[in-house]
Formats: sequence, structure tokens, C-alpha cells
Amino acid sequence: MTPSPWSGLLRGVAAGAAGTTALNAVTTLDVAVRGRPTSDAPEQVVAALADRAGVEVTERRLAALAPLAGAATGVGVGAAAGALRAAGLRLPTAVGGPLLGLAAMVASDGPIALLGVSDPRRWTAQDWVTDAVPHLVYGMTTHAALVAALPDPGPPPRAATLLRAAAMGAASRARSTSAAAAAAFTSSRADRGVAGRAGGRGAGVLAGVLSAGEAVADKLPSTPSRTAPPGLLPRAALGAGSAAAVARRDRVDATLAGVVGLGAALGAAVLGVRTRAAAARRFGSDLPGAVAEDVLAALLGWLGARRR
Repeated sequence: MTPSPWSGLLRGVAAGAAGTTALNAVTTLDVAVRGRPTSDAPEQVVAALADRAGVEVTERRLAALAPLAGAATGVGVGAAAGALRAAGLRLPTAVGGPLLGLAAMVASDGPIALLGVSDPRRWTAQDWVTDAVPHLVYGMTTHAALVAALPDPGPPPRAATLLRAAAMGAASRARSTSAAAAAAFTSSRADRGVAGRAGGRGAGVLAGVLSAGEAVADKLPSTPSRTAPPGLLPRAALGAGSAAAVARRDRVDATLAGVVGLGAALGAAVLGVRTRAAAARRFGSDLPGAVAEDVLAALLGWLGARRR
């Protein structure tokens, strides 16, 4: 029987805890063998976050909160991996283990760089090895625990299904209504689920009007940034919802498609802001980049929603 996403999440928590234990053991062994000092970066991250929040934290509490923050990171990455595995995303150990290690490494080192605690660009090769090896052990341990804890969820999803969901999410990044409009245009009343209710001539016309209105509004100076909550949350919701609706219409796993659509919408939103800003600097105007986004959103929406 295929496990539910919640079951996968909970088992992922346990797998992440096992991986975190392995990471801590390898790190402690390295300190003991090489006699090197322990890193104070986790404590500095907690201190920087507390300072930004206006909270005063004593040194003793910092010493306790830093390991807890590291454990939360490891458990969180494991929980996400468990939910994805339960939804049907299966990767071989040679791929899944290193990817989980990389995800945990980014989750740990990202705040270090963003908060100015340390600059990874100035790390030595030995620094990178010291950081990468324990995270690789984390990834391999967590992946092995997930494989043992979660039964085979059935046939793995086709790559085309994941790519279509990613296209829907990325389309929503550029224009929040573009994926929903594409789903409405390519669906009919005879289809299953939300796509069937959104299909038909009337819904298609309404979706087209909303999409055109957003294309105009996007070019106004008063439009808020897409990475701010008012712009990001609708994009994330519509990217996930549209991808799931099209997947259900086409009788494939809607849960995994929704997760992929959500991730693609969030990731592409951040990347798109930087790309469009670079285009504005290159052309001396925001209009060429905005028009290019209109075309890209329409193309991605069509690729993601077209009938198989």
C-alpha cells in the first residue's frame, strides 16, 4: 500500500534524525582525530538571528540553541525527503544520498553566508572537505533510513510528468495566472477534478482576461515585488494547484505534481527577479524583460498543460 504524505513526512523525520546523528558522530570523530577546534559558526548564526529579532540570548543558551538548530535542519530535510518519497519520487542511492547531503549542506551553509557569519567563497579546500564529508554521510544515512522505513510506493513517476509540473510552476512564477489559464484552455467539462470544473469556453475566456490583466499590471511601477508575500504566495498556490489539477486530469500522481509545481514556482520567482533586473540593466528599460516574461509564461503554461 502506498504511504500517505503525512506518513512519509513522519518517517522522514526519523530518517533525518538518524542522518543528523551520523553527521554529528563523523564531525566529533574528525575533531578528536585532527585535534582541530570545533566550529562556532552555528552559535554565530543563532546570535545573528536573535540580534535581528531583538532578542537577547545568553552564551549558555547560545551553546544549547546552536545544536538544536542543526538538529532541526537535519530533521527538516529528512521530513521533506520522506514526504516526496511517499508521493512517489524515488531516486537510486547513488543519486538520492548525495542530493540529500547537498540539500542539508545548503540549508546549513546558506544562513552562514546570508547573515555574514562567513564567506564560503574564501573557504579553503580543506574547509570544504571538512564540511562536505559529514553532510555526505548525513545524506547516505538518511536515504538508507528512508528506503528501509517506507515501502515501495509503486511505479516511479515518468520524467515527463515531473517536467510538466515544473513548467506549470515556473509559468506561475512569471505570471501567477498563466498556469491556471493554460489549464483552463486545455481542459473540458468532461475532465476529472478541478480541471473539469475550470474547463469550458466561459472559464477559458475569464482566465484569458485575468491573465491579460495581470500582464498589463505587471508593468506598472506600483506592482509589488513577486518575492514579497503578497506576490509570492499566490504564485506558489497557483503553481502547485495548477500542476496538481492537470496531473489529476491526466490520471497521474497529483500530490507529487503539486509539490514539484510549488518548488518550481518558489525557486523560479527568486531567479526571475534577478534575471529581469539584469535585463533591465542591459537594455536600459524594464519593458523588454517584461515582454519576454509574458512570452515565456505562455510557452511554459502551454507545455505544462497541453494534452498528452
